[in-house]
Formats: sequence, structure tokens, C-alpha cells
Amino acid sequence: MKKEHVNLTKEDKTYLENLLQKGQLAAKVYKRSLALLELNRGKTFREVAQTVGRREVTVSTWAQKYKEKGLEFLTDKPRSGRPSEISSLARASIIALACSDPPEGYERWTISLLADRAVELEHIDHISRAEVGRTLKKMNFDLTEKGSGSSQK
Repeated sequence: MKKEHVNLTKEDKTYLENLLQKGQLAAKVYKRSLALLELNRGKTFREVAQTVGRREVTVSTWAQKYKEKGLEFLTDKPRSGRPSEISSLARASIIALACSDPPEGYERWTISLLADRAVELEHIDHISRAEVGRTLKKMNFDLTEKGSGSSQK
């Protein structure tokens, strides 16, 4: 059976071994590092895939990326995305609003009610329900609790 291995430089091998000994790593960095070391030892993609809990094609991709970019591939580049348009002050006002008594006729706040009220009170010009939901989620705020909600820690 053909061995699909990589040839790590001495420096890269030492770096990866030291990295794994630290113990405080993101899971993907740990798995990628371990996979490279195992491939360097002559293990097949299948064997390494079983060791790190990934598919063979993923391990093959990691080996190819190492050959192209070196250890730079261990961490992903920041992903593009639209930055949040809501200020920290607006976030705080939404949380404060969610902690207050719900509008008359409602047992508790809903995301839609919070979004509408934040705009109505001019805390923000416009906000989507999804953004209100993300704001509450970041603060571990639960609208389903009895009353107006609670922050879980």
C-alpha cells in the first residue's frame, strides 16, 4: 500500500511537537498538527483520518495545504463578513429593555417586540430581529424564562 506522507522540515517538526505539548490549543490546530506529525511518520491518510476523527479527503487536503503554504495553514484566515452595525450603547439599551417589564398585554418580551421598541424609542435607527437575537445570545439572555427574561452565567 502506498504511503501518502509529508516530509516535515526539522524546524516544522520541532515546532509542531512543542505546540502539542502546550495543551492549550484550538481543536482544529491540534488535529491538523497531529495529522502532519502522523503523516511525517509514514502513516496513510486513512490511518491519520481515524486518529484525528476526520475524513481521508480532509487529511489529504491538509497535507496539500502544508506542501503549498507550510505551517501557515494551521490557523484559518479571518473570514470576511459584514461587521455589526449596532453600537455597544444600542446593545446595552436592548438588554436593558429586555430586562424591563414587557409592554401591556404581553406576558414577556419577544425578539420582534424588542426590535420594534428599540426603534420606536430611537435607541437605534433600524435593527433586524436576527440582530436582536444575536445580541441577546451573546449576553446569554433567555427570553423564555418566566417574567421578562434572565441572564444565565
